[in-house]
Amino acid sequence: MFPPERHHGTILVADDNESSRELLSTLLIDEGYQVICVTDGQQALEKVSADSIDVVVLDVMMPRKTGFDACLAIKSNPATRLIPVLLLTSLNSDNDRIRGIMCGADDFLSKPLNKHELLARVYSLLRLKQFTDELDNAEAVLFSLALSIEAKDPYTEGHCERLSKYSVAVADKLGLPEDLRVAIRRGGLVHDIGKLAVPESILLKPGPLTPEERKVMEQHTIAGERICAPLRSFRHVLPIIRSHHEKQDGSGYPDGLKGEQVPLTARILQITDIYDALTTDRPYRKALPVAKAFEIMREEAKRGWWDSSVLDTFEAVVHGYAPVQPVGSGR
Repeated sequence: MFPPERHHGTILVADDNESSRELLSTLLIDEGYQVICVTDGQQALEKVSADSIDVVVLDVMMPRKTGFDACLAIKSNPATRLIPVLLLTSLNSDNDRIRGIMCGADDFLSKPLNKHELLARVYSLLRLKQFTDELDNAEAVLFSLALSIEAKDPYTEGHCERLSKYSVAVADKLGLPEDLRVAIRRGGLVHDIGKLAVPESILLKPGPLTPEERKVMEQHTIAGERICAPLRSFRHVLPIIRSHHEKQDGSGYPDGLKGEQVPLTARILQITDIYDALTTDRPYRKALPVAKAFEIMREEAKRGWWDSSVLDTFEAVVHGYAPVQPVGSGR
């Protein structure tokens, strides 16, 4: 006979009823899980913030903070919202389940508990957490690779972080939804990851590139898109990576997009990218004053390169004032 399979993971159990806590704890520990027990929703939130938790099991009816309240707080916090939450309830009305769904609960279990159902649901939620952790690890690797490119050139130190910060600020002012703001933050960090495919002799060349070298360099947007494409969570990031060198008049690369064909997220990033390039030291010149940088960018916008309305908003971010929206503006 093979020994029973032992499971791994840390389960947080919150229940104000001592016998219920002991039952849950015994069942889960017998399966090999590490169990942390607390007596109310407030303690649950404190533990989730302080410890590494894989699944949270919350009784609905608890003092201080109910299970609903604790679940909503966990799911509202970007640092904890991906932790699966299982709600335990003796309330079986549709309204209670709808409330739990609105609070972000991942699963429900009715009291009195069925041992096999409890273990099956916890195991299922743990698998979900493992998939989420793997996704986070994959994203972390991409961010590290992107920063390794930046580290090769001392003149671009902090470039990706600045782009990410400025671009998100512009997105906030333009009222973009959260998923696009997240994409822009990530895009600021990984937009040039395709330069991993560019030979260092070209990437770090101090002088002008030959036409052949420029063709190789311009492929980095396509290479970057290909590198990040397997991550489904990057679906809104891919247009930023591919199109942040497009221009409004169609003279950019790699697709020669024009006007509104260039994704708004890419237009935001390219504005911040150009500004950062102009206002930081480069081997061939010193950093330009802010006023001179905007003067150059305004001239380039008049040539049809950049989106003037995005540039207006970006300048408002830099100078800390509210942008003036033209009459009839769609943004």
